[in-house]
Amino acid sequence: MPNDTINDFNQQVIEEFRANRGRVGGYFEGARLILLTTTGARTGAEHTTPVAYLPDGADRILVIASAGGAPRHPAWYHNLLAHPQVTVESGAFTYQARAVVLKGEERDQAFARAVETDAGWAEYQERAGRVIPVVALHEIAGGPPNINAGSMGEAIKVVHDAFRRELSLIREEMNKETESGDHLGAQLRVNCLTFCHGLHNHHTGEDLGLFPFLADRHPTAAPTIERLREEHEHIAALVEELRAAIGTQDPAIARSEVERLTTELEAHLTYEEEHLIPLLDA
Repeated sequence: MPNDTINDFNQQVIEEFRANRGRVGGYFEGARLILLTTTGARTGAEHTTPVAYLPDGADRILVIASAGGAPRHPAWYHNLLAHPQVTVESGAFTYQARAVVLKGEERDQAFARAVETDAGWAEYQERAGRVIPVVALHEIAGGPPNINAGSMGEAIKVVHDAFRRELSLIREEMNKETESGDHLGAQLRVNCLTFCHGLHNHHTGEDLGLFPFLADRHPTAAPTIERLREEHEHIAALVEELRAAIGTQDPAIARSEVERLTTELEAHLTYEEEHLIPLLDA
């Protein structure tokens, strides 16, 4: 594909991604996608590229420099080798990250997880005639990431929708896993545990920061805030049950727990939006 065509395609994806906070259609529909901004190795100019990613725990994600199976590494990979600090846009959040190329067994295990979720990665590797790099993007500590929203109320909805989308992806993956195997794939387990950790952090942040802020300014909201705190405890218990289910390696049990968490979490998120967004945006 000519460079001009690739650039036009990427720009269309970038615009759609930003307009819909991470959701895109067409070729990338249903994919986990970020916008990765690197600094040009030769020019020093910033370049933004849509890149698929894999969840990989609390503080990092993985990106794969496949270039669609091309024989050369993509430009963004050369850029981050020269300038490891990059900007990541997830749709809900924008944050700075440090790029680290995985080596040896760590790289091979990560790539095997990717192949387990999508055989296309193996096809890219075979076609490329090179070892396709896997890069970890470590979020740089320095305060909370920037939420891509124009108000506090909108920020709540943006973050909630990100959780909804990730849980929807996990449910789809869980359904495929249940139909095709008798154990949970390694990457699916990582996806679930990463989601659980992110949800825990979000609710902890609300309990320690948002709820005291609202209670101080809106005393009449005390019953609502108390209910939300109790729901956080209930959801935390469901998350622990999901963790235990993942440990059993039984996809049917894990799927049942994901469905239960989905139902309870959606009710919680909807109630919180209905009652807190008007207060935050008042």
